Formats: sequence, structure tokens, C-alpha cells
Amino acid sequence: MENFRQINNQEIRQLKQQRCHSLDWTKVFVHPDFRPERVWDAAFSGEIRLGLFESVFELPGGVKIHSGICHAKLHNVTVGDNTCIENIHNYIANYDIGSDCIIENAERILVDGLSHFGNGVEVSVLSETGGREVPINDKLSAHFAYIMALYRHRPALIKKMKELVAYYADKHASERGTIGRGVKISNTGNIKNVRIGDGATIEGAPHLVNGTINSCCEDPVYIGYGVSCEDFIISSGAHLDSGATISKCFVGQSTILGRGYSASDTLFFSNCHGENGEACAVFAGPYTVSHHKSSLLIAGMFSFMNAGSGSNQSNHMYKLGPIHQGILERGAKTTSDSYILWPARIGAFSLVMGRHVSNTDTTSLPFSYLIEKDNTTHLIPGVNLRSVGTIRDAQKWPKRDKRKSPNKLDQINYNLLSPFTIQKMMNGRELLLELRRVSGETTDLYSYKSTKIKNSSLVNGINYYEIAIHKFLGNSIIKRLEGIKFKNEEEIRRRLKPDTQVGLGEWVDISGLIAPRSEIERLMNGIEDGSITKLKEINSFIEELHNNYYFYEWSWAHSKIKEFYGIDPDVITANDVKDIVLAWQKAVVGLDKMVYEDARKEFSLNAMTGFGADGNNQERQLDFEQVRGVFEKNPFVAAVLQHIEDKTALGDELIGRIGNISK
Repeated sequence: MENFRQINNQEIRQLKQQRCHSLDWTKVFVHPDFRPERVWDAAFSGEIRLGLFESVFELPGGVKIHSGICHAKLHNVTVGDNTCIENIHNYIANYDIGSDCIIENAERILVDGLSHFGNGVEVSVLSETGGREVPINDKLSAHFAYIMALYRHRPALIKKMKELVAYYADKHASERGTIGRGVKISNTGNIKNVRIGDGATIEGAPHLVNGTINSCCEDPVYIGYGVSCEDFIISSGAHLDSGATISKCFVGQSTILGRGYSASDTLFFSNCHGENGEACAVFAGPYTVSHHKSSLLIAGMFSFMNAGSGSNQSNHMYKLGPIHQGILERGAKTTSDSYILWPARIGAFSLVMGRHVSNTDTTSLPFSYLIEKDNTTHLIPGVNLRSVGTIRDAQKWPKRDKRKSPNKLDQINYNLLSPFTIQKMMNGRELLLELRRVSGETTDLYSYKSTKIKNSSLVNGINYYEIAIHKFLGNSIIKRLEGIKFKNEEEIRRRLKPDTQVGLGEWVDISGLIAPRSEIERLMNGIEDGSITKLKEINSFIEELHNNYYFYEWSWAHSKIKEFYGIDPDVITANDVKDIVLAWQKAVVGLDKMVYEDARKEFSLNAMTGFGADGNNQERQLDFEQVRGVFEKNPFVAAVLQHIEDKTALGDELIGRIGNISK
């Protein structure tokens, strides 16, 4: 009973005069400076603790209300200082309510029996029929969920991970709920077995059952009108509004769901955005976006993805039911009315146009277009590297990270070019070269895994991949040698030596985290052998892995110098470095010029169609410029031109710094 005293007889008499009653006044405890005049028309049962009610709230429109309790029935409830509870149509039961809250016009708020508050609810992602269930919890990251969903070939690992979540869920189970500090609840229906964090706003939500709202003062959660949630975890900064409906879902930090969006058995991680459409059995990694009506995401894994209007997938072939799944690797997009028949896997940063029913696998050919022609999937490898849209996306994602919580669950790597994508381009380049060798250089149309590739597209794809590899490796070397005055070539070689051997071999994208596979293996082994036993230990391991990315990236890049350039870094010369930098400059400038020309198309005469209503061509152009601006003054175009200058100068600076070094 710390900070509370038993209510005295004088206060009881006054409360009775204010139409209050209790089944047992001896179970009512109050703040030492409790003022009974702020409580009327209230019924108490069970153990009750009432705080000090002194403050006044000003609502939108200038209406002022005083903290206190009126027209409410409370059972086993603690009410914090300066909280206002008004017009509870049924009752509040088994809750600890924080200070500075406003709870008004609510139907019923209760905890009924022992509750896990959504922790441990199994979400059947990817496979509607089960087999890849992920038990959600307060500390769930995209990376933990990725391993849990996809590494089913390691049953001992999955068993341990399930045990960790079960232990956490049991540890935080309770017969009492909590409503944190500064929470606002108004015009709500049934709130049952829901734990609510600090600063949350819930207004007009008819149905919230069995979940946790992990709001915090730094990044509060908003749940608005018509929102219904059942069996859920909602993370800090999330915004649900306008009739969004979720069931068996995890909603990640700063995710937005609204305008009638519905989701079941779906995991949304950081900065996702869903409106109008539907998601079912979806693993929505960071920045999965679907805005449009009639867009259905089903049984798929996505990240950094934008679904065009009417995008759809099928996860069954009308035989054994919805048992199929698909993966769109990071940065993949679908255009309006696109369709993919699962199973399929689409390579990173690829664009899908049209209907595709041939169970395509293009994971080794990232940055491609997949276009439907005559009911056949035509593949254009690497072409998305020169797209202005791809570069713009890569620039906007970090700016759209709205997470304000000091504890970020997902460790997100935004790099467009990384060991993950470059190793795929190296493999893709070799694949295309081998395809040309086997089928002949004069072949008009090549076949690859249920797709067709035109001769010109294959040749261009090899070139695009080579440009990107030059750009990445050259940039890595320049960064490594940055700001150091070298006296001789031996100093250059010593500087190029990696700080660690971690990073060699294959890299993976674990739903936003780009990391060496060896380190993910180390994490999984630690979980299996019991050396990692807590969810927070897993999250700390992943965070450290993310923070060390550039050390590991250089280890990988260093190992590829000999493979790609044919130069042993142990005996590399200043002239070798100069040649690499010149190739890098050519690649960077060349790629930027391609992006520049792609951007120019947005300002062509064709793009001006529909402008200058009822006028001539001159008026059309003037109208276009008033709305869209002039090409040369476009901020993105200006940034591309500046990038060309900056990178050219950066390469020249290094060449000048090592130019006089000789053996």
C-alpha cells in the first residue's frame, strides 16, 4: 500500500453524499492528500486505490475538464494522480491506470483471468495452412521472425526460439492490466486483456481484445475510429485509423494502417504502410507499402516493397489448398494489376509488370524488369540499376524512418549496393556469360528458369552488372584509403588489410539486416546450444552485428579484389589502385548519366500530355513548368549532377595523393 492510505470515515461520508458506494470501504485506499470532492457517481468493488486529483485538462476546442472520477464503476483498479475517468457505460476491472490519463465514454475495459496480452500468439505467415508460425511478442524484430519463419530445416533451433518466446510470455502474464501515463481513451467499445503503454491515444475503436500497445512518451501509438484489433502486438509510433482491422498481427514501429485496411496472420515491421487493401499470411519486412484498393498481398515475404494498385498473388493451384509461398527480395516493386503465381522468388530491386504464372526464380538476377509478353515472362537483367526511381527510393527510405523510440527493434541497412546485392550481380554476370556461351552469341532469345531474355538485354545486363561491381568495389577501396598520406606502397597494402576475417563468404538479407551468413549461423548456434537464452540477448547480438557492418563489408570487398580485378591485394601497387579508381569514376559517372537521362523522360513532351488545357504547345509547356518545374532545377536532377562532380573530385583527390608513390 505504498503511497496510499486507507480512506477515512469523513471522506466516506462525503463520497456517499456524492452518490458513491462501495461493497467494502476498507478495501479503498487513497493518496495522502486525497480530495473526495473530485469523485461522484462512482461504484467501487474489490481493492481500489485512488490518486490525487488536482489538474485540469484542456481538450481540443477549448473545453476544460477536471481530473477525477464520475459516472464509473471500478473493480480492482488503481487510478494514478491527476487522471480523469468519466462516463464508463459498463465498468473497468483489474487495471492499474497511470497518472495524467483521460478515460471517457468507454463501454468496458477489463482483464478477465490470466492474460499474456498477445505475447505468444502464433501468426501463420507465408503458409496459411501452418508450418511457419511465428509467436509474436513485445521484443519481436524482423530478423528474429525471419529466422523463425524460414529456418524450419533446423527444428532444434525453432524449438529453442519458441521456448524463449513462451518463457517471455509467461513471465509477463498477469491477471491485471496496465494503462500507462498520459493515455487518452475516448468513445471506445470493448477493451479486453489489453496492456497499454505511455502516451497512447485510443479513440472510437470498437473492439480491442488480447494485445499489447507498446506506446511510449517519445513515440506514442494512435488507434482511431473504427479500428478493431484481436490477438495483436502494436509497437511504438504505430498509427491505426479509419476502420483498419487486424487479427493475429504484429504491427511494427511507426507502421501506418488505415482507410479500411484489413490484415490477418500478418507481421508488419518498421515503417510499413497499408491502406485500402488486404494482407493475409504476409511477412511484411521494413517499408512494405500497399496503398490501393483491390491490392492483395498474400503468403509472401516483402521488404522495401511498393505494391501497385490491383497487385495480387495466388498461393494455391486449386489442388491441395493454399500451400504455396513467394518471396520478393528487398526493393522489388509490382506495377498496377500485376499478378504472380506462387511459388516464385523475385530478385532484389526488380520491377514486376503484368501477369506471371510460370513460377519464376530470378534471385540471381537482381535489378531486373519482369514483363509479361504473350503469356510469357520476359526478363531484362540489371536494367533497374539505371532507373531514376530506384535511386530515388534508396534516398527516400532513410528519410522516411519515423521511429522516435530510443529502443529500435529492427536494424535496417539502407544500402542499395552491398555484399548481398553485389555477390548476386557477380553470380548473375557469370550466369549470363555462361548462358551466352552455351546457347551461342547469336541466339535471339535465351531461356532461363521459365523466363525469356533477349540477346540485347543479356548483353546490356552483363554491362550493367559490371558497372555496379566497379562502383561498389571502387567506392570501398576509396573509403578505406580516405584521408591518409601514404609514403609508399607497403603502407597502402597495410591499410587495405581487413580489420577482421568476419565477412568472408556469403551474405544474407535478414529482412532489412544485411550481414555475413557466418554471423547469422553463429547466432543460431548460440540459441541452439543454450549460450543465448533471452530475447534481449538476441536483439543485442543483432544490433552489434548491424553496427559492425562496414568492418565486415570491407573484409568481403577486400576478398573480391583478386576475383574481379585479377589483382592480389597483398602485392597491389599505386598504379593498380589508380586503375581501379579510374574504372570506378567511369562507372559512377556513367551510371549517373543513365539515371540523368532516365529522369529527363519525366520532362519530355509526352510527359506534358494533359497539361495546358485548351492551349497550344507553348502554353502546355508553361503550364507543365509551373506545376512540375524545369528539368535542370529539379532537386533530384541537381543532386545527380552534384554527385557526378563530387565523385569525380573524390577519385581525383586519391589519384593525386598516391600519384608520386613508387616501389
